Amino acid sequence: MDKVKINSFQFFTLLVLFELGSAIVVSVGLEAKQGAWATILLGMTGGIAIFCIYYLLHKQYPDKPLTDYVNSIVGKYIGTVISFLYIVYFLYIAARVLRDFGDLLLTSTLPETPLFVINLVMIIVIVYVLFLGLEVMARMSEFFFIFLILNGLFANFLIFFSGIINLKNLFPILGEGVGTIIKTAFPVGFTFPFGEVIVFTMILPLLNKEKTALKTGIIGIVVSGLLIAYTTMLNVVVLGAEVSRVSTFPLLMTVGKIEVAEFLERLDALVVVTLVLTMFFKISIFMYAGLSGIKSVLKLNSFRTFVFPVGLLTALCSITIAGDFSEHLKEGVDIVPYYLHLPFQAGIPIMLLLIAIFRKKVMKKS
Repeated sequence: MDKVKINSFQFFTLLVLFELGSAIVVSVGLEAKQGAWATILLGMTGGIAIFCIYYLLHKQYPDKPLTDYVNSIVGKYIGTVISFLYIVYFLYIAARVLRDFGDLLLTSTLPETPLFVINLVMIIVIVYVLFLGLEVMARMSEFFFIFLILNGLFANFLIFFSGIINLKNLFPILGEGVGTIIKTAFPVGFTFPFGEVIVFTMILPLLNKEKTALKTGIIGIVVSGLLIAYTTMLNVVVLGAEVSRVSTFPLLMTVGKIEVAEFLERLDALVVVTLVLTMFFKISIFMYAGLSGIKSVLKLNSFRTFVFPVGLLTALCSITIAGDFSEHLKEGVDIVPYYLHLPFQAGIPIMLLLIAIFRKKVMKKS
């Protein structure tokens, strides 16, 4: 196990920045229109429940990440296969988030820049930070968390004083019905972004105070869920439910409408800065989990040898996973939640927990 340790606040900031990721910028739960905020909060409760399952697994093997203790639960051969699948899953989702990042920058600020160049620049920065280690990334998260909170407060101040808020856009609050809210929350609203905390099963063993893991994780999920729900509600009151729903990046449109005293306007850069920072941490954490899994499976002392090749592979994958951004979004809604997220975020962990509890009871009896 790595000697690196992170404190509870660093774990909290990493989790919140990870959860915000692309969720705070792209459309989340807006199929429920005015009830999108309720969809997000419902998905958040599912995220809290699944994190408790991850924590119970962690309690069984507090010094091991997921790709290590799976061998203790189901045996070496099946465990190695499951570990390999999780490594692929972590790196694939990292590539998907990187694609989100590149396409938003193309849309907002760099329309003439090749997508691969944008993604490669981000990967180079991530590779450098991962080479320095998780402790460096954790210390960075403390600073950038405070920075993004201040950035968000400033943007909200400008939105409120620019007179673009129309509270009538929130009504009827549950106009699409409770059924639509539940259907939108599960599985898509639950798996993205809240179920993605499965990646923190690779980081939980690095907490310097293991007893704080559950409390800190739940608080992090609640804070990020409230921030995403608030941002979604803000998009609806500024743009309207229908415009928010069909917009690829509604927050970019919301901030783009800011105009204060004919002086402060076109402040899209506030959203772009938020996007770059939160997606940096999300991609980095997914890649860290994948690299840690490689180190675990191959019984290595360090994953530094693999950082650059894996980073380059992730960048290439981000370009080839879809022909265009529309296809990429369609896969993210129709395929990934059902065939990847649900099995890896819920199915396999629940199965592992049940087997671990059963084995423990059998050992006690014997």
